[in-house]
Amino acid sequence: MSKSSFKIPFKQPYKVAKKYDHSAAYFCMEFGIDQALKIYSGGLGFLAGSHMRSAYNLKQNVIGIGIKWTWGYYDQMRNQDGSMKAEFLEKHYDYLQDTGIIFEIEVNHHPVKVKAFYLSPETFGTAPIFLLSTDIPENDYLARQISKRLYDSNVEAKIAQYILLGKGGAVLLEKLKVKPETYHFNEAHALPAAFHLFGKLHSLEKVKAKCVVTTHTPVVAGNEVHSFRLLNKLSFFGKMRPEKVRKLLSVEGDAFNQTLATLRMCRLGNGVSKMHGEVAREMWGDFEGVCPITHITNAQERKYWQLPDIAAAHKAGDMSEVMSIKNTHKIELLREVANQTGKLLNPNAITLVWARRFAGYKRADLITRDEERFEKLLSNTKHPVQIIWSGKPYPTDYDSVSVWDRLVNMSRQFSNMAVLSGYELHLSALMKRGSDVWLNNPRITREASGTSGMTSAMNAGVNLSTNDGWIPEFAKHGKNSFVIVPPSEGFESEFEEDKHDLEAMYNILEKEILPAYYSRGQKKWKSIVQQSMNDVVPFFGSDRMAADYYKKLYLAKYKK
Repeated sequence: MSKSSFKIPFKQPYKVAKKYDHSAAYFCMEFGIDQALKIYSGGLGFLAGSHMRSAYNLKQNVIGIGIKWTWGYYDQMRNQDGSMKAEFLEKHYDYLQDTGIIFEIEVNHHPVKVKAFYLSPETFGTAPIFLLSTDIPENDYLARQISKRLYDSNVEAKIAQYILLGKGGAVLLEKLKVKPETYHFNEAHALPAAFHLFGKLHSLEKVKAKCVVTTHTPVVAGNEVHSFRLLNKLSFFGKMRPEKVRKLLSVEGDAFNQTLATLRMCRLGNGVSKMHGEVAREMWGDFEGVCPITHITNAQERKYWQLPDIAAAHKAGDMSEVMSIKNTHKIELLREVANQTGKLLNPNAITLVWARRFAGYKRADLITRDEERFEKLLSNTKHPVQIIWSGKPYPTDYDSVSVWDRLVNMSRQFSNMAVLSGYELHLSALMKRGSDVWLNNPRITREASGTSGMTSAMNAGVNLSTNDGWIPEFAKHGKNSFVIVPPSEGFESEFEEDKHDLEAMYNILEKEILPAYYSRGQKKWKSIVQQSMNDVVPFFGSDRMAADYYKKLYLAKYKK
């Protein structure tokens, strides 16, 4: 850990672009910046990483606030039988700068020391980011645990983490003598920052004028609800009296909805796709005191994710060269498959990839649920198919862990099916560069945005997806992607939805995708790949997204 004379007051280390001189602090539980910095779990972190890279590209006056997780999320390994094993290993980052800043916050009415570390822009090409830690000798055992594990399963530890991010981040900004014009909460985790601001400003209207929130969760049940009494006991509300909190935010009973409260303490909110914006407005629109909700579609940073050689070949219009480069990187992916599983997959076979966080609504195993048809697909000698999975379930989501394990067991029956472990930034990039078809089949309206398919498309992968998240803003079926569209009358049950989507997926694969991929000269396939690459950039590049946050959120005037 490098230590140097850290100067206060803190100033942006690069010249800020005039149109982005409005100052903003971006609070997020996780940042997917680089494989070497393991402080992320999945999509939210990947998105935050791209946002910070684009903030740097555009020279925006943004500071990231996060947590230096000692153990990260977890290290995904295997037991002797191949089933998933979660290991929590200590991480060290010598390139983070020790700011020398240590301050105190209150958790459970006890003082907790917080140390601040700095990730400078030149390290990974991001806006400046400050990471907080309680895992220091000045704290007792319990206090040190707060910043050990990202998304701790213990409720009290999780609440303490939110206090660290929100209250700790707000206090750090004061120590740095930085006065952001906008506090941006990427999800409701950092809500204690708003209570800290209220303690300074003594006015909900003044707090709302400073705060905005991005929500990523498109179902009410997915938004965290905690016991009001427990939150008060743990000092979540800072110095505010519980009766004041209740009156201010219209809280009744013991159930405290964190997202709802955040929407009541912000001037503006946003969903992360056009479709999600509509869903979010419907979800929260009937609640009193909620701020207006717009949408800013998620995106990913092209320079980080897209291979320069494939970008150059595409720009030159040389699709044969694009496909040749694609095949080279497919071979790299297949080497990793061989390394992890001992399977030698075929570089000339169409390669389907499903890779993202394992969660019930994402239906990782959907394509396998018709066993007879799945076996027929993987036994096709005329049009050979191979399929690779990867992704990290939440370690105590035992249903999702069992899906991962079941796929591993199933893969033993097929030489052209594999499940990879350790799905982080490096493996994610490898899979996107090597996949021919990026398979994405969440239940509709459950995936707020989803961005993995964007970076696959940047690298000549073709999306096969349900019509959810960002897909309705991108997809032209049969021209730049393939879309599983629901019936106009909707579904009566999840069983009916799964049955419909599975049937549609196989029909598209068998009747459209395989004939196009295996056609002589791949003329149709190259056309789809080219159109996909044309359409994904620049709109689904995060420079556009970071610019939109200024235009639609940070600079939008507060209306009482």
